[in-house]
Amino acid sequence: MSSSRRDFLKKATMAGAGLAIVPQITNAKIKKGKKKNSGTVNIAFIGLGGRGRGHLIRAAKTEGVEITAICDIDPEAIAQSQKKLTDAGHTEVTVYSDGEHAFEKMLQREDIDGVIISTPWLWHTRMAVATMKAGKYAAVEVSAANTIEECWDLVNTSEATGMPCMILENVNYRRDVMAVMNMVKQGLFGEIVHARCGYLHSLLGVKFNNGLKFGEDAKSEARWRTQHSLKRNADVYPTHGLGPIAAMLDINRGNRFLYLTSTASKAVGLKDYIEEQGGADHPYVKLPWKQGDVITSTIKTANGETIIVTHDCNLPRPYSLGFRVQGTDGLTDFDMGTRRIFVEGQSKGHSWEDFKAWQDKYDHPLWKKYEQEAAGSGHGGMDFFVTREFINAVKENRQPVLDVYDAAAWSAITPLSEASIAQNSAPQYFPDFTRGNWINRKPVEFK
Repeated sequence: MSSSRRDFLKKATMAGAGLAIVPQITNAKIKKGKKKNSGTVNIAFIGLGGRGRGHLIRAAKTEGVEITAICDIDPEAIAQSQKKLTDAGHTEVTVYSDGEHAFEKMLQREDIDGVIISTPWLWHTRMAVATMKAGKYAAVEVSAANTIEECWDLVNTSEATGMPCMILENVNYRRDVMAVMNMVKQGLFGEIVHARCGYLHSLLGVKFNNGLKFGEDAKSEARWRTQHSLKRNADVYPTHGLGPIAAMLDINRGNRFLYLTSTASKAVGLKDYIEEQGGADHPYVKLPWKQGDVITSTIKTANGETIIVTHDCNLPRPYSLGFRVQGTDGLTDFDMGTRRIFVEGQSKGHSWEDFKAWQDKYDHPLWKKYEQEAAGSGHGGMDFFVTREFINAVKENRQPVLDVYDAAAWSAITPLSEASIAQNSAPQYFPDFTRGNWINRKPVEFK
């Protein structure tokens, strides 16, 4: 890899709120280098479960992308990935699978430009940090970090090494989300006052499988995800809802999260499900499940907006991200089963209107241009755009649209909500991961 790829966009950092809790403050700056002459980039992969294989096949179909290395400790995941590559016309690639730290050997390769990380949550930060320290672009699945210290690890490493880190939040690219972002940016709802979002999705069948099991004897996410409900009373998965709202409200770019308060309901949903599936004598019934079934966080921003974020994954319910955006001239609810809109002076009386016509009017240019390519790529097409953005950022030697400061601020919801709940809903203040630079940073431009 040429040294120019390690020279990346320099941007001065400023002292700001939240610095007192930073173990070490680096004055290093993000660097910018020259465009790679060949126009071809080599993308490697750590973690090849469902999400990782989705990114893999999309990258394999992208012009100007080479794939020479993949890493996973699951032989079945490796076999399926190799088949997907050969089916897409690629040759089989080098595999790194010798233990949980096999990724470290892969990162020593000089031919890798960027790495997509789709592993269990507790590995996200350490793998992203190792990737950046190896001089490679990092892309990490959600959430990017588990603690405030990990959030700072991501930011400090990116600034110290000059390497970017993208949070792979696909919902920012959902078609209705991007249309509403256009509505917000063009002032349809007037000045924004309030927003709602969350992750409201029954994961009961995900958390227990292979005969009502979780942990080492289970499959897929039940091997690791369920442990978080046993150990943490927190919103452990905030970014699907919060990422889009943050982009609409220019968080880290002229606005920032100030503080939150969080409240958790009682934790009975998992116990009830286990009793229904395995009987009252099942050993899991007696486990001290810690995570409240419904966790509600309220965020205040520097510009005065409030945001309600809900985590609701342990009770039976239909899927929703609970989106609402409300301003001085109207509002919209836009999610499964509730797509509706009201615009003062344009809607009849005080009645809701159907959302579809408004979505068509404010449809984002990316969707108009790439609708056919996005079709069938996963999650209604939005997966196409998030993989595409990371690859383009590597090719063009630029910061990704969703950057390391977004990764840190959005992921901070988990530890801050946990602390607030533990302190009877006491306010918890967000560190300023931009060190004051949010004041001058430009709003997100999806391109």
